[in-house]
Amino acid sequence: MIKLKEKIGYGFGDMASSMFWKLFGSYLMIFYTDVFGLPAAVVGTMFLITRIWDSAFDPIVGIVADRTQTKWGKFRPYLLYLAIPFALIGIFTFITPEFSLTAKIIYAYITYSLMMMVYSAINVPYASLLGVMSPDPKERNVLSTYRMLFAYIGSFVALLLFMPMVNAFARDNTVQHGWTMAVVIIAIMCALLFYGCFAFTKERVKPIKEKQNPLKEDIMDLFHNKPWWILLGAGVAALVFNSIRDGATVYYFKYFVVEEQLGEIMFFGVPFVLSGLYLAIGQAANIIGVVLAAPVSNKIGKKKTYMGAMIIATILSIIFYWFDANQLVWIFIFQVLISICAGSIFPLLWSMYADCADFSELKTGNRATGLIFSSSSMSQKFGWAIGSALTGWLLAYFGFQANEVQSAETINGIKMFLSWLPAVGTVLSVIFISIYPLSEKRMSEITVELENKRHHSDK
Repeated sequence: MIKLKEKIGYGFGDMASSMFWKLFGSYLMIFYTDVFGLPAAVVGTMFLITRIWDSAFDPIVGIVADRTQTKWGKFRPYLLYLAIPFALIGIFTFITPEFSLTAKIIYAYITYSLMMMVYSAINVPYASLLGVMSPDPKERNVLSTYRMLFAYIGSFVALLLFMPMVNAFARDNTVQHGWTMAVVIIAIMCALLFYGCFAFTKERVKPIKEKQNPLKEDIMDLFHNKPWWILLGAGVAALVFNSIRDGATVYYFKYFVVEEQLGEIMFFGVPFVLSGLYLAIGQAANIIGVVLAAPVSNKIGKKKTYMGAMIIATILSIIFYWFDANQLVWIFIFQVLISICAGSIFPLLWSMYADCADFSELKTGNRATGLIFSSSSMSQKFGWAIGSALTGWLLAYFGFQANEVQSAETINGIKMFLSWLPAVGTVLSVIFISIYPLSEKRMSEITVELENKRHHSDK
């Protein structure tokens, strides 16, 4: 039985990762254009190129981690040795040297590429750690819940503290100094959290055979892992659903709701624009979904929980299309409900990937946990990239013109970004999960068979 201290320690790892991931998603574009002075088109191209490379780099990390042997295990050493490089490169990414424009672009490419590589190098082993902390699928559900819970807490902390820190450090200095020092604080917090994750966790699940298969066999085993392929499709579809909704929110409130006319909304003396409040409430609702995922799935099963959440999200998303701009109460209520559904599926996905590693080990005798988790991480990054690309392409298709009054056709298209289009992603995700074969009963059988094999191999 895994103790609370270790569950919290495991959560620390994704809390650290999510802090920087949220900074990248929310602030890095505006930092590069408005603070560092890079052209927006150059930044967009850089993001595309580095994201493709980063996605391809994930399986490399997984392959190396699977072949790592230390007194601390396969995956925990990466938390120990890469915590400081993660923090330092994160700081360098937000430093603004006085270079020429060409030199600034080169500097941005180098530092952002290095940051994405060190992010993968620490995050892939961290994710893979779930598969070796416990052989019990139900305990993995709980661990996955702690992971996602602390991930969202990390996102909240980063978003709540970052801009106030930037403004505080910039008050008697430059804006550039404010950004750099704020990142220094976040980076120190991340390094400490990674060390906490290393210290509080333990690798328990040993492979049936200690000798590692050749890489070619690992890859062939993965390609023949049917449950993994199913989760791959479900995960990509779920990320498309999420990224389309997130990417279109500001457009929805700027051009359809026209939040400028409503002014700022004050909470405890802090000003919020309507779209920011909508996103913040979505984050809080995601946490509710994460908390509900383990108890519900342990009672009715992961597959039924996942399908139920996605079916409800589909229905709610379609209804969302018919809300008028002045129906803000209903818009926010449905954001909460849809976000609860969205938050509940990701701990289930990661837990099911760990089950796929068990299935593969029973079938082949080889446990390629790192490769399975890294290739799954790669697929989710591709899902996010597809959703982001679709948002841009479809905005152009609907005739969107920046900072202009939009046509009726464009407004209708923007409404579809938060309704019909993400519903396509949820429907596809349900279709994939409906054929997922690793039920709770089957996983219990696999767990027993693996334990017997490990017991015999120890003799």
